[in-house]
Formats: sequence, structure tokens, C-alpha cells
Amino acid sequence: MFRFTNINEYQAALLAGEQTCVQAVQYYLDQIEKHQALNAYLEVYAEEAILRAKELDNKAGQKQLVGKLHGVVIGIKDVLCYKNHKVSAASKILENYTAVYSATAIEKLLAEGAIIIGRQNCDEFAMGSSNENSAFGPVKNAMNTSLVPGGSSGGSAVAVQAGLCMVSLGSDTGGSVRQPADFCGVVGLKPSYGMISRYGLIAYASSFDQIGIFSTNIDDAALVLEVIGGADNFDSTVSDKPVPNFSKTIETNNPPKKIAYFKETLTHPGLDIEIKTQMEAYIKELEGKGYIVEAVDFSLLSYLVPTYYVLTTAEASSNLSRFDGIRFGHRTSQPLDDLTELYKLSRTEGFGEEVQRRILLGSFVLSAGYFDAYFTKAQQVRQKLVDLTNRLFSEYDLLISPTVPSTAFEIGKHQHSATEMFLADIYTVYANLVGIPAISIPLFKHSNGMPFGLQVMSQSFNETALLQFSKKMMSA
Repeated sequence: MFRFTNINEYQAALLAGEQTCVQAVQYYLDQIEKHQALNAYLEVYAEEAILRAKELDNKAGQKQLVGKLHGVVIGIKDVLCYKNHKVSAASKILENYTAVYSATAIEKLLAEGAIIIGRQNCDEFAMGSSNENSAFGPVKNAMNTSLVPGGSSGGSAVAVQAGLCMVSLGSDTGGSVRQPADFCGVVGLKPSYGMISRYGLIAYASSFDQIGIFSTNIDDAALVLEVIGGADNFDSTVSDKPVPNFSKTIETNNPPKKIAYFKETLTHPGLDIEIKTQMEAYIKELEGKGYIVEAVDFSLLSYLVPTYYVLTTAEASSNLSRFDGIRFGHRTSQPLDDLTELYKLSRTEGFGEEVQRRILLGSFVLSAGYFDAYFTKAQQVRQKLVDLTNRLFSEYDLLISPTVPSTAFEIGKHQHSATEMFLADIYTVYANLVGIPAISIPLFKHSNGMPFGLQVMSQSFNETALLQFSKKMMSA
């Protein structure tokens, strides 16, 4: 019977002739069929995945692997363009759109021998913290189907959680990889802004968005990052720094030793008391192992979520203006003579409630009378955060916090309270505001039976330290 532990062991079995790519793909297709009720996938590429697996098996039969990800079965969030495949951002406005090119990250996966098995459900246009905002129904947490999986990359997280693929790609604008990873008990990595090309990623907020990785272990996340990171002529914001050989550099026995945490993150009134208690105990445990762990004052915690939502909704209102029923997207079937009414009705029919809310908020903060009061002020706060971050990492190697202030909550619990939902992002948005890498690693279990994670952050483009520490913590 097929079993998957990690990519290295899987590929060793391929080379030894103990299993085949076809067997792997068929196993995951069977699992996806068995767990349809989770609603993790919007579309499964069954025939082409089997065909690609056969091609790869022919190569492996010659005792060679096509690339670093030979035969690795990967799912992709429905915001990544894959040429000649549908991509909808889980929205009715793009329901029947077919991508005319592939995202750079997708091209890099395929070049290294990966098998893409399907596109995964998410919050519409990656806007949400629960995966209840998809136009195609909510994704359910595989550990308890009455609970949300987190969002916006909920389908990608659940696919890894439930064993419906080996690895998933998601996107993270303010926690959309780390938060569902926390709720589902898997690894969720958001690299530095500019580490991975955003070309072919449907934009939510362009100065925040980053493609991220879900896996069951650190080694697999490191390998995928090694493959998809790096310069791209199609994205002027991506870094041209050489990508480290992460799968080798994380093997060091000298992970970072000096760690900070914002003391306000553990005294916040919204933090679950059990998460607080376990975090405090974990800090003492780290100190007992020889780590230097120090509390740092952070008076800006309460400004994070407002700053994030002012800036991201402003960028979203601009980015989503292209979906007007004329150039892209759903066009109303109502007979109309007025162009403005055509725009309005097409967008009203095509966009869901949460997306409409954020577009309206973004248009408001960019309007002439409020631009300086909201958008400019938020940019000033963002710069203060960047300055603070630079000072922090001049003294410390890593920053730790809870990933989310609670464990997975019930479907529908916060659906009519935007404020409650937004507060789920309080610990994750910081990394996106300042562009640093962050990871959620599944270290803890709540008395309610659900997992929760430790969030670890490092200086920009210091993913090596992040991955080294994370691997050591998960191996302990």
C-alpha cells in the first residue's frame, strides 16, 4: 500500500522500484474522491496527472530523476495561473476563465518534475480567514468537519492535512498560509516578500502578496522553496539574490540561539488562555535548552490590523478594478443600455459580499477627502514597523509568537462579524507589513483536541535560520 512520509524517502522508493509515480497519483486521486465532502478541490486533473506520472516513470525506469521534485504530487490554490486550466480565485466573476499562461512558480515546479493534481478551494480572491467566502462553498477542517480550516488558503491546507497531495502552494497576504496551517496542524511557510515571483498570482494586495508552501515537514517545504524561489524577468519586485540550497543548509547543528517575543502578544485579551499558558511554558523550555529568549516591548500591536486592512483594501480596490465584465470576468445577462449600470451590475453579481466590502473600504480610504487621514497615515505606521523590525533583528536571530489567538472555530461563528474575523489575523499580518519570512509549525495541541502552531519570523531573506530552527523544534 502506498504511503508518503517525505519527498526524499518517496523518491528513494521510486529509484529502488518499490513504487511508481502512477501508484502515487492514483492513491491521491482515490483519497480526493473519498474526501470530497471536505470541498478542498475545485477541480482535479486526473487524466493529465496519470499521463504525466507515466512519463516520469519511464524516466525513472532508467534509474534517473527528472528533477528535484520528480513525481511529487502537488495541489495549487485557485489563484495561481496554470496555462490552459481554469483559474477562478474562487469567485463567480472568474468562474469560466481559462489561464493563458502559467505562473512562474508553476513553471518551476513542472521543470523539476512535479505533478500538479488539481486546483484548490480558497476564500474569494484570497480575502478571508476561514475559507467560508468561496463562491463554491466552504472548505471543512478534516479533523472536525464542523470547524473552519482557516483561510484564505483553506483548501490547500486541508489537502495536505487529509493526505490529498504531498505538498500544496497557497498565497499569503496577511496570514493566509500560516493561519490555516495552524488550524489544520501542518507546516505553513510564507517566504520573504520578493523571494518567489508573483507573476501569475492573481493579485489581492500587490505589496503584501507572497506565494507560500504547505507541507507535513520542514524538509519538503525547504526543497519546494529552493525550487520556486529566485529571480524572474516577469516580476520587477522579485529579488535577484541567489537562492540558497535550503535542503542542505537546514542540516546544520547550529540553529539560531537568540530569540525575541513581543510581550504584548501574550497579554492580548483576545488570546486563548490555554494557548497563552502553553506558549509561556514553551518559552521556559527553550531557555532550559540554552536559548536566550527575551520579551520586547511592542506598543504598535493594536495598530497592526487597522494598518493592514487600510493598505490591503486600498490595493485590492485598484487591483480588482480590472474585473468589470468588459475586459475580464462575469458580465450580467440583464439587457442594459447604460455602460455604468453594466459595470455596476456585473460586479455586484460577480463579487461576493466580503470582496465587495473590501473594495468599498479600499475606495473610501483612497478617496480625496480621506486619503491623508487613512492611507498616508497607514503608510507611516508601516514605515515605523519596518524601522522597528530592522532594529529588532540587529539584536535577535528570530521572533516568535502564537500563530493565531484561538484554535479553529465553528463554521459560521464569525461570519457576520468582520471585526471578530479580522482579529484572527492579529499575529500574522506583521510579517506581511514588513516583508519578512514567517512560518507556522504544528507543535501544540489544545484540550479541545485541535492543534495550534508556533509562528517563527526572521530577518528578510534569512529563511535559512527560520528553517533550521523550525526543523530542530519539530524534531525535538
